[in-house]
Amino acid sequence: MKIFVKIVCCLIILSSCKNQINKNGDKGVSTSAQKDHLLFSREAYANQLYGFWLGQCIANWTGLVTEMDKIGNIGEIKTGDFYTREDWGKPDQPSIWGEGVPSDLSETIDFVFMDEDEIWGADDDTDIEYMYQYLMLVNSTSRLTPEQIRDGWEKHIKKEEENYLWVSNQRAFDLMAEGVLPPETGNPMNNEHYEMIDAQLTTEIFGLLAPARPDVASKLAHLPIQTTARKEAEYISKFYVTMYALASLNAGKTLSDRIHAMAKEARKVLPDSTYPAKMFDYTRALYESGIPWEQTRDSIYFKYQVNQEEGYNITSKNLYCNGCFAAGINFASSLISLFYGEGDLKETIKIGTLAGWDSDNPTATWGGLIGFMIGKDGVEKAFNRSFSNRFNIHRTRQNFPNNGIDTFENMAQTGIKVIDLVVKEEMGGSIDREKNTWIIPLHSPI
Repeated sequence: MKIFVKIVCCLIILSSCKNQINKNGDKGVSTSAQKDHLLFSREAYANQLYGFWLGQCIANWTGLVTEMDKIGNIGEIKTGDFYTREDWGKPDQPSIWGEGVPSDLSETIDFVFMDEDEIWGADDDTDIEYMYQYLMLVNSTSRLTPEQIRDGWEKHIKKEEENYLWVSNQRAFDLMAEGVLPPETGNPMNNEHYEMIDAQLTTEIFGLLAPARPDVASKLAHLPIQTTARKEAEYISKFYVTMYALASLNAGKTLSDRIHAMAKEARKVLPDSTYPAKMFDYTRALYESGIPWEQTRDSIYFKYQVNQEEGYNITSKNLYCNGCFAAGINFASSLISLFYGEGDLKETIKIGTLAGWDSDNPTATWGGLIGFMIGKDGVEKAFNRSFSNRFNIHRTRQNFPNNGIDTFENMAQTGIKVIDLVVKEEMGGSIDREKNTWIIPLHSPI
């Protein structure tokens, strides 16, 4: 980890001249890199956090249109040919549980928006991240304890009616009710679903709560990740957390250059011997070969699900829908939209929506990341329109203030207050209230 931190620090210093202020064109994060610290504008960062929530919601709800429409043709459930770019704007096909009925969100495969007089609904891609940020604020802590996580889950997640939990999250919740605390709720000996996608959905935000410091973000996210994941699924979640922590750097460069540099750096958290590392390298090589993204997706499907190469053996386990919820295949799918989207918000969401499997998850991940990078104004500019700023956490969760109705402005300010704690408690940094900036050391105190 020390080597990783040194590499990141060198990148920061090389990409920013001493005392040079970098600003992107959409009111992005303003930073000043000096020899031993970074300065971040808290006001600009709040705009970025607004963009994160807005971009994530747009991508999440758009991806839900095609969620589990296309998972391949292995096992009892067969869904025919995968979607291609030509299917954008055409009628949606039923999902594996749609009983022959297309999505009720949109008759066609297209973006899903909430107008200014409407309210975004929470979903499993946004609600536990919302909960973790809230728990950090109300507990005045930069690192949640096992008991705080358990208490938060039990207070804010419904126990009997539809609770929007599946596989590993649901098993962890059941274990908590039996008196088991995290991280044992994600221990493979207790939780047979530890390989599923769940931790990705719930922990990316910790990267944003540790600006420019993936080493700190990893510490914040460690217990939440292990609440539901181990082994490769844990590494994959750390990859996403690292991407988010790096997203505030190099604001003067193009989005495409930043995305690819971030991905290259985040690849280092994946042990070379594991299938996520091999998936990353394989997908990257196919992207760089210049073939269409659809061909890359099909190649990944045959390599990892049909032929079960490089240690990815989910198919042999005869899981429901051939492990369509698994961390692995959805990680590979997410890399397709990341690489081929090249930092373009709309294009990234389109590819992620069409790529297959649990398509709302990769879209939400990258929609939130790019939304953060371009901020609220950048998201609105990308779609040439404004959106609702309201969010209903009580669609999926319970027992939050104001009957669950929040705003992206307030959610962003909650994030700012949590980062204040992280900067002081985890980084040994400080807050300049007069200039409204964080002073973030490149190295945490020993």
